[in-house]
Amino acid sequence: MRTRIVIIDYGMGNLRNIQKGFEQVGFEATVTRSKREIDQASAIVLPGVGAFRDCMKNLERYGLIDPLVRSMEKGKPYLGICLGLQILFSESEEFGSSAGLDMIQGKVIRFTPDREHKVPHMGWNTIEIMRRAPAFAGIESGDFFYFVHSYYVVPEEREWISSVTDYGKPFVSSIWKENLFATQFHPEKSQEKGLRILKNFAVSIH
Repeated sequence: MRTRIVIIDYGMGNLRNIQKGFEQVGFEATVTRSKREIDQASAIVLPGVGAFRDCMKNLERYGLIDPLVRSMEKGKPYLGICLGLQILFSESEEFGSSAGLDMIQGKVIRFTPDREHKVPHMGWNTIEIMRRAPAFAGIESGDFFYFVHSYYVVPEEREWISSVTDYGKPFVSSIWKENLFATQFHPEKSQEKGLRILKNFAVSIH
């Protein structure tokens, strides 16, 4: 059966940029909000830029929460980017408490700015790999990736942490839990190393 990577269109995020990223490394990805296409997909990608609450509302508005969760629970490979990482968690404190998908127990909290560290955290920063997910093949601690975010995830179980990044203090920059891999940084904006992650994700799909 042909591998089908679907990028979920819920009205937010750099969907075309992600799609072009997969094309650059030789893989086709379809942008869709069709429940049927999501159910038939080999792998799911959920990117996002914006507010956690808006993201969850849009997923609910388009009826995408059930097929998304069903796909993850079936063990389909999932790549979350930025908000696609954060909504995996139980809740976010952004604009008051908002419930997430609760696939990973924990919270999404805001950076505390200081003189040296403005919010949002924006630009290039390095990662330190804690657990080498398959998507990190060929990626090393000290490699640079592109970030733009004001909130970060705090998992209750630290065993799911795949990498951390320092911004005044260490924060979780990626998680890996079974079939779920998600990054706070943007692979599609991170040049060669980011494209390597997209390729690794695509290659790992069976």
